[in-house]
Amino acid sequence: MKNIEKIIEQSDDKKYEKVDWTKTWSKKYPVLASYQSEVDIEKYAKEIRWMLQDLEETYKYSKQDAMLVLKDILAHEYLNNK
Repeated sequence: MKNIEKIIEQSDDKKYEKVDWTKTWSKKYPVLASYQSEVDIEKYAKEIRWMLQDLEETYKYSKQDAMLVLKDILAHEYLNNK
């Protein structure tokens, strides 16, 4: 676990922007390589955009902070309802 924490602390956003995360994670989770042709992405994207905008306006978060908060809430919901 300490190795993961160290990697996160030393992360460089510019390097991570170059990675195709969907392709990378789809090796472990194949659904990430196929959902685009099955899911109504725009339906969910619209709701996500609304939630992000609401976090930005209500709590005066930056776009990045709003994304991080929403991502964290989603992760906790998933873990709490497994």
